[in-house]
Amino acid sequence: MTVLHDVLVPRALIRRPEAFGGAPTDDCLRGDFYFSEGKPSRLEPAQHSDTPRMLLPALTEAHCHLDKCHSIARLGTVGGDLTQAIEAQTEDKANWTQEDLTCRMTRGLAELKAAGCAAVRSHIDWGHEAAPPLAWSVLQDLSTDQNLTVQTAALTGIPQLADPVFCNGTAKHIARAPGGVLGAFVLHHDPTDIDAGLGNIFAAADRYALPLDFHVDEGLGSYNGLEAICDAAIAARFEGPILCGHAVSLIDRDAEAMARLTDKLLRAGIHICALPTTNLYLQDRRQGTPNRRGLTRLLELHAAGVPIIVASDNVADAFCPVGQHDPRAALHLAVLAAHLDPPVGHWLPAITVNAATGIGLDPPYVDDAPITALRLCEVASTAEFVRTQAPLIPIHTLTKAYEK
Repeated sequence: MTVLHDVLVPRALIRRPEAFGGAPTDDCLRGDFYFSEGKPSRLEPAQHSDTPRMLLPALTEAHCHLDKCHSIARLGTVGGDLTQAIEAQTEDKANWTQEDLTCRMTRGLAELKAAGCAAVRSHIDWGHEAAPPLAWSVLQDLSTDQNLTVQTAALTGIPQLADPVFCNGTAKHIARAPGGVLGAFVLHHDPTDIDAGLGNIFAAADRYALPLDFHVDEGLGSYNGLEAICDAAIAARFEGPILCGHAVSLIDRDAEAMARLTDKLLRAGIHICALPTTNLYLQDRRQGTPNRRGLTRLLELHAAGVPIIVASDNVADAFCPVGQHDPRAALHLAVLAAHLDPPVGHWLPAITVNAATGIGLDPPYVDDAPITALRLCEVASTAEFVRTQAPLIPIHTLTKAYEK
């Protein structure tokens, strides 16, 4: 039996807090943490020190774009809405050689590890052929680090997937890749394309046992791709994980529409992923300073019981000239932009438990996750954890020098 003295564990990251032990302290339980043979045991009452540490799961980055990251320096003067960003990044693809992709993706993966991530899902622009693009193959080759689970999600267009031959061929290639995910961009296409594309993608995902990931309604206004995805998932009785990123247009839904949509999201088992960095940068472009927040309805979704996630999205590319490969930094921004009020620990599942289940992994609750999934951080509160970049230390690597 091994013990870590005087640790804080956020209650929201404990599956059974009433049985875990420890003393309530704000939004945490506090005590000496015992574990044995690679498994957590319990918290026991402990004498408080002046410098408690926080125990929590490793972070999960549920949505980023490693094929695009760190390309901003060669894009010249960029800045604009989603359409302009797509055009600028499309032009840059002429530079996407194996050497270029390897260099930029390696940097992004290193940043994710340094941020305390144990799992990441990166989208990869798929192209016009059913066969995987170069960026897909490069990331697959780089995904050999045993300390970082890497999922690779194909980012295709709904009109492409409306072609059943293209959809099935793409899904077949994705199914051969470890951590392969079938994905699509859903915004403002012909309704026929949406219906056919969603029908094909759910059938293919079911056929090849693939998780699904959608970029949906990435804009303010009357877009309603999210409801179409819900309807297709319910009709297909799809049982695999479904993650929907962005959903910015929910901000324009009234109470009646939100109630209808949240009911469908719950029935379909869909997680919603907010991407505050990119969406705040791209949305509500106008003359002068924007006066609307390009962010989905995190508070309303959470209150309805829909699992919410926060992730990094774009980093130093045409879609966002800044950003960080760090879910904690994304949550920090979401706290400010969406008014995610204290206790801050209430929102930590968005970058841990919910983020993991949203990409089809086991939820890393502190009381039943393997010790290899847990991290120690030198902070004394959940608010301090979110507002700082204090490193996350894998507890299975701790030496006597770290133990108190």
